[in-house]
Amino acid sequence: MTKTSLHAVLPWLVLALLAALVLLLPLPVAAAAPRARRFRIEASQFAYSPAVLRVNPGDQVTIELAPQDVVHGLSIDSYPVDLQADPGQVASLTFTADRPGVFKLRCSVTCGNMHPFMTGKLQVGPPTLLWRSLGLALVALAAALLPRFK
Repeated sequence: MTKTSLHAVLPWLVLALLAALVLLLPLPVAAAAPRARRFRIEASQFAYSPAVLRVNPGDQVTIELAPQDVVHGLSIDSYPVDLQADPGQVASLTFTADRPGVFKLRCSVTCGNMHPFMTGKLQVGPPTLLWRSLGLALVALAAALLPRFK
């Protein structure tokens, strides 16, 4: 390999190494000690309030479902959560958030025309996918700008 060809390839190798580091290195996020978390979720056509629940891995999560208008349900993908309650009543359930990631909340009782859109999310742990995506976007930006600096 000649000096000029190595000079042309080296920045791309550095960018490839940076991309690999962004994807593979663990993020320096301090793990919080598990604790008890309680959420009161008010359900009305066709939304949950709050719609986003953020917890740490290992937290004991208690969800209280309080429908405001009609019968509503709440299930969480990949978790053994399935609640149903009538208006004016509260149903509750406790579980351990033992899987990191983002999981969809869904209404498990048909509650009207917009029922399929009644969703929310449970975020267990930090948004690592977001941080890795931002890191890769910065590497891609550097790759796009690289030809301008030759």
